[in-house]
Amino acid sequence: MIVWDLAADTTFRAAREGVMKALKVAGRGDGGITMRQLLLMALRRTGSRGRYVLGSGIPLILFSLVVVGCASHSLVPAAQSAAIRTRERALASHADAIQAGVRQSGSLGALAFLDAQDGRLVLLPGDSPGDAWGRYTTSSESQTNPVSVPPVVTFVYRTDVPKAPETITQSDLQQQRTSAAALTTELRRIEERLGLVQRELAGTKQDTDKALADMRALAEDLASVRKFMLQTAQLGWLNHELVVESSNGMRKMAATSQELTASSARLEDTLRQLSESLGGQLKELAARLDAIQGKIQNIK
Repeated sequence: MIVWDLAADTTFRAAREGVMKALKVAGRGDGGITMRQLLLMALRRTGSRGRYVLGSGIPLILFSLVVVGCASHSLVPAAQSAAIRTRERALASHADAIQAGVRQSGSLGALAFLDAQDGRLVLLPGDSPGDAWGRYTTSSESQTNPVSVPPVVTFVYRTDVPKAPETITQSDLQQQRTSAAALTTELRRIEERLGLVQRELAGTKQDTDKALADMRALAEDLASVRKFMLQTAQLGWLNHELVVESSNGMRKMAATSQELTASSARLEDTLRQLSESLGGQLKELAARLDAIQGKIQNIK
């Protein structure tokens, strides 16, 4: 917040003298004076080298005054119209101080008004009317050095911002502040809900990761079971092959046994025949030997 000492402001004194002399000159005529004439007279008085003073942000403020002065009197009550003209004339006389304060603050503009109690020029810098009012209400200065805000204030932009001054009521500022606070509260609630959703998502992600880990473990178990079943099938196939080979071997052994039995029987018959033949031959040989022995004995 910027508060100007108007007593030491030479620009203010010069502008005030110009306005007063313009009013006196206008009063010598038919008693009527337009806002445009009043502003041109004041400019001629405060200007240098015979030219109108259009720097330091005065055109923006004077533009609003011309608009107010040219407005239809049927739309605004006479007392309110007079109050508006008085307030705008007072602010127009402080144009240099207002622009200096805005430039010093580094903001796009400032709420400008005269303190309702002591008439001091007060500037509340900000980038918008709501921003300026919010900065003031949330600052410690609003408690330590409060100002008396009139019902209607003006937001003045810097000279390099192509915008006309805005007139706004204190109730609108309060409403904007209330709306901003409600919006901030709602944003805080949304952030809390978002945080809760994020935590839930994190928990869900952990559950999902755990489920995926369990699924991977189950897949590994299934792979192990499949491998075991495959090995079991291979062993079963090998066992079947062994059984088949054993059966074939047993059949071969049975056939061989039968062949051996038949061979044994044939061998037995052959041996019996040989034994019988040998016995006959031995008997015949014995008979021959006896005959030979008898012959030998007879010869002796």
